[in-house]
Amino acid sequence: MYTNILITTDGSELAQKGVDHGLTLAKSLGSKATVITVAEPYPLHSPATIGSWTEAQQHHADAALNLAKEAAAKMGVTIEVVLASHASPAEAIVKTAQDRGCNLIVIASHGRRGVSRLLLGSQTAEVVHLSKIPVLVVR
Repeated sequence: MYTNILITTDGSELAQKGVDHGLTLAKSLGSKATVITVAEPYPLHSPATIGSWTEAQQHHADAALNLAKEAAAKMGVTIEVVLASHASPAEAIVKTAQDRGCNLIVIASHGRRGVSRLLLGSQTAEVVHLSKIPVLVVR
C-alpha cells in the first residue's frame, strides 16, 4: 500500500515519536523511508551573522537527523535523509514528498514551533491542508 514514506522531524521528543512510528510502519511494509528536517533560511533582519545562523541551523538539523539515523539503525531500517531549507517547513515537506514520489507523509501532531500549539501544530495542519497524498499524524 505505502511503498515510499516521507517521515518528518524537527528533533523534538514528539517528532521522534513520529519518526519511530514511521520507521516501524516502513519496516512492516517493506517500504522505502526518507526522513526530512527543514532548516529556516537566514532572516534578513537577524542580529546573527549569516555564517553563525547557517552553522546553528546545520547543527540543529544534524542532531535531528542523527536521532532518526540511530532509531533506523536500531530497527534495521535503511533510510535516506534530507535537509531542506525553506521559510515554510510545510511547503518544503509537501514538495519533497512530490519530488520523491512518496505516497505517505508521517508527521507529529506538533513540534518545536509555537508555544501555543495545543491540538495540532501549525506546520502539521498546513501539511495536511497542502498535501495531495495521505498524511499520518502521530500524537
